[in-house]
Amino acid sequence: MFSFLNIFRIVAFLEGLSYILLLFIATPIKYMTGNPEYVKLLGMPHGMLFILYIVLAFLIKRDMKWTNNTFLFVLLASIIPFGTFYVERKLLKPATNG
Repeated sequence: MFSFLNIFRIVAFLEGLSYILLLFIATPIKYMTGNPEYVKLLGMPHGMLFILYIVLAFLIKRDMKWTNNTFLFVLLASIIPFGTFYVERKLLKPATNG
């Protein structure tokens, strides 16, 4: 189903993945080999995903009934490696009955 929440889930995953690739693959290659091409290749998509993550977080804040502290955590998670994966898994999954 099309919703900002579903789009945010996808963007959170992709933003986290691009950040991990940039931090742990592209940057080491740049400094070990002197080849900045991977950083250039991954930098722009990561930046666009980061901005989209922030914008979507603002758009779904009210629907998710996030407190200001939770919202701040969601925003800060975008700059912590693996943070968006945590947000996607713990804060965005629908509650299960049981």
